[in-house]
Amino acid sequence: MRNLVVAALLLVAAPAAARAEVGIGLFVGEPAGLDLKFSVGRKSALDLLVGWDTFRDGRAGYGHLTYLYTPFVGVGSSVLVPLRIGIGGAFYGNEDDVNVGVRAPLELGLRFTDTPIELYGEIALLLTFLDENNSRDDIHAQGGLGLRFYF
Repeated sequence: MRNLVVAALLLVAAPAAARAEVGIGLFVGEPAGLDLKFSVGRKSALDLLVGWDTFRDGRAGYGHLTYLYTPFVGVGSSVLVPLRIGIGGAFYGNEDDVNVGVRAPLELGLRFTDTPIELYGEIALLLTFLDENNSRDDIHAQGGLGLRFYF
């Protein structure tokens, strides 16, 4: 009987442990685009954004992959407030001018506990280390607001 209870607990717990949280949404600012967030642990996630580096004239394609770590989560009655820090890589530019850089974001979210929605703001520093046409500053700030829906 004890083995049957252990087996039943393992069958119930295994899918919950294997279930990764996925968020999809939009980020508006610099950069702007479609945002995908995949949890890879209880306090860590990968964030993928594909879109544009800016909405101003001369905008270029943009993408980044960032590892996010959540050192602190504030808890309210109907909201969680995660603070995330990260490190990642970014690429942006046109066909003639491809730039590659390292980014370090700071993100603050409002995750509503009764719905699968999160509003978040992010600021980041982008250090460009490959700029084929020397068309950008070596260090510049990024930032904006986003909305994610979780599955």
